[in-house]
Amino acid sequence: MKANFLCMALLLALMPFAGVSAKGVYQKPGDFVSESFGTTAGKPQRLSLAGDLAAQIKAILGHAYPRSRLRYWRGGRKTVWILDEIGKEKPITVGVVVDDGKIERVKILAFRESRGGEVRFPSFVRQYQHAALTGKEYKLDKSIDGITGATLSVRAVNKLARLALLLHRTVTKNDKTP
Repeated sequence: MKANFLCMALLLALMPFAGVSAKGVYQKPGDFVSESFGTTAGKPQRLSLAGDLAAQIKAILGHAYPRSRLRYWRGGRKTVWILDEIGKEKPITVGVVVDDGKIERVKILAFRESRGGEVRFPSFVRQYQHAALTGKEYKLDKSIDGITGATLSVRAVNKLARLALLLHRTVTKNDKTP
């Protein structure tokens, strides 16, 4: 009986720390870019988020992006984007690599929420590989399984994946097909 009481007391004492473990910076943006391109990352380019592009971004996010310009890295038909979106209350920083119009890789670089950190696991972000944008609806062409208890974080990552594909389409639209 006394042992059960001690176990219960210990469990209750540790509960406030259970969700905190998801918070953290998992990789610095510069390291993600270097890893995505190897040593040939080069200098970032800038994309102005104005006019029609701003309207398209708002259609995806449900609000304007908080900055008027975005940095991105490009090598051939590959682009790398470092994007932020609010989960429930705080921003989630996501790195997205797009190659020839399809997602090559998604990685959670920083997670600041107390819940929903399961989106950082490889088993979740792997679902985005080879996803592309459909027509003008700006939807992914494949289904992404959600995570119970992480709905808002999953929605944020889905929005950023769609946004990265739109931005990639924008900066590569004038490229000639080989």
